[in-house]
Amino acid sequence: MELVFNRELSAVQPSGIRYFAGLVRQTPGACGLTIGEPDLDTPEEVKAAAKAALDDNDTHYPPNNGYPALLEAISRFEAARNGLRYAPEEIIVTAGATEALFVALSGILNPGDEVIIPTPAFGLYESIVRLRGGVPVFLPTEDNGFQIDPAALERVVTARTKAVVLTSPNNPTGCVYTPETLEGIHGVLKDKPVFVLCDEVYRQLVYVEGYRSFSAFEDMRDRILVAQSFSKPYAMTGWRVGYLMADRPVKEKLQCVHQYAVVSVPSFVQRGCIAALAHDVTPERALFRRRRDYVCRRLREMGLPFREPEGAFYVFADVRKYGMDSLTFCTRMLKEGLVGTVPGVYFGTEGFLRLSYCYSDEVLATALDRMEAFVRTL
Repeated sequence: MELVFNRELSAVQPSGIRYFAGLVRQTPGACGLTIGEPDLDTPEEVKAAAKAALDDNDTHYPPNNGYPALLEAISRFEAARNGLRYAPEEIIVTAGATEALFVALSGILNPGDEVIIPTPAFGLYESIVRLRGGVPVFLPTEDNGFQIDPAALERVVTARTKAVVLTSPNNPTGCVYTPETLEGIHGVLKDKPVFVLCDEVYRQLVYVEGYRSFSAFEDMRDRILVAQSFSKPYAMTGWRVGYLMADRPVKEKLQCVHQYAVVSVPSFVQRGCIAALAHDVTPERALFRRRRDYVCRRLREMGLPFREPEGAFYVFADVRKYGMDSLTFCTRMLKEGLVGTVPGVYFGTEGFLRLSYCYSDEVLATALDRMEAFVRTL
């Protein structure tokens, strides 16, 4: 008996990041810099709030979009911290930013719709687009300092373009879009019926002044979708909580996808999220910046080209001069040097590797010592 699956599954592959991280775990003695997960623990006050919710028997169904207290806290936080004014009625609390992205794209895509994805990019975008019957359209940025060239964007916009994905700070490059880049993108899209999906999960981990978000363009508010997460700034990856913000008429359409996908985010974790929004991440940001500076210094000493990250906790290093594709390079470095990084091909850009620096100082030092010894052999 032959079983027939959703045909869109044939176009989707398991995460290359997870695959390579698995190879690291299977390699005796290997040291990995593969996963983008802070090595820190969730702040004590956040855990205490969730524990108190459990003690109060907050274990029943919450409202689909989240408790009013959390929605109000998010609304206040975004206005005070980021200058974004979304009412509680314009927010959906989701099972991580992953679900926020899934809800957004599921709610706007029809079969054959195109989504422009600047590369290098986190592979999740392509996978969701394909699962929803959409068509990913890749826009390379590596020859423009990982900034989006408005003219190049204009060339790939068609009558079937439904959305553009913007990730700033970016995974895997750590790039932050400049005001000039954002103005250029706005100039291309402002008069077009195209959604802009802003993935800003690393927004609190920005190391430069004057950060701007595309979501600040009020004249496109009815077409802007903002995905956020508690995972990265608060070391809450295992909590699986994020949120999606959109203009109220859009949000009211998208909430149906959320309701039928997960019903709601677990009740007791939401009180912990309220506590998280009051947590000052300045020490965490300073820690990652210090680690960034160390990793960048070591890579310069190795002679590996890269663009200094302005946010997040990744470096996207250029290994093209060694004359091998990124998968070959990273596989050899794992086998011969016992250090794991993620091949750039998994982000849609060949000839690079992603190195995560959300690891302890000791792990970073060991891994970079091994990496330096490996590249000296090439």
